[in-house]
Amino acid sequence: MRFVPFVVVPVVWIMAASTPASAITNGAADGNAHPEVGALIDETPNPDGTWSYCTGTLISPTVFLTAAHCGDPGQKTAHVTFETEYQRGATLHTGRYVPDPRYKESSDLHDMAVVVFGTPVPDITPAQLPEPGLLDRLKAAGDMSATRFTSVGYGSLSTTKVSSGKKKSQKQEYRYHYADTRNQASISFKGMSGKWLDLMPKAKSDGSTCFGDSGGPNFLGRPDSHLLVATSISGADDACKLTNYDYRLDVPSARHFLGKYVTLPKAPATTR
Repeated sequence: MRFVPFVVVPVVWIMAASTPASAITNGAADGNAHPEVGALIDETPNPDGTWSYCTGTLISPTVFLTAAHCGDPGQKTAHVTFETEYQRGATLHTGRYVPDPRYKESSDLHDMAVVVFGTPVPDITPAQLPEPGLLDRLKAAGDMSATRFTSVGYGSLSTTKVSSGKKKSQKQEYRYHYADTRNQASISFKGMSGKWLDLMPKAKSDGSTCFGDSGGPNFLGRPDSHLLVATSISGADDACKLTNYDYRLDVPSARHFLGKYVTLPKAPATTR
């Protein structure tokens, strides 16, 4: 499943050969900036000939974090690539797929899953996870409004309108452009709640996430940051230009699940 917005419209595919050079939507090729970010690879190609369907992040040598909605009911295993550009036949890491048991398809809450590998993934340093309440402390200090985040994923590189729709009630359709490549974009802070981090393109240089970026990371700060604070879950529009809704990893609900598979950072010691 490629990135699920709250309001789903028919998806129109276009061959990857027609994709532009920019990525994630108004982003850039990630190259080796985030080798810990990988893609979930299907056993059969998508209609456009590409293979990836969701994104995720290595958070320990044997644990890969993604979104629960990326899996099918009853799915037991998943295949992951860490190639910057996946081509059929490249190395795949196969592991046990485990969604958060609290997740339900009718809700975006607890939309987390891990792929647990039998042996460590070699030569890749896992991403850092946040201390509990990190984003709350930054907000309380007044440091969030100007904070930038770096989103990384293998999703659609751009969207193209298919029809304008003569009536207001008609739903707009788009083409989504894929290339099985890892890309990154800078995005701005919009808001935050107890479980969600809302990010939105504001500056001209901002990009966004789109279909196929579900489960992918949002790193705190500069483009070379490896501090993973939220995972991409959904979006407010099908053109992938408005608000992204990202699941916070510094809150108890996320830490409850993650703590079963990795050692989590503790809260910083308080000083008088």
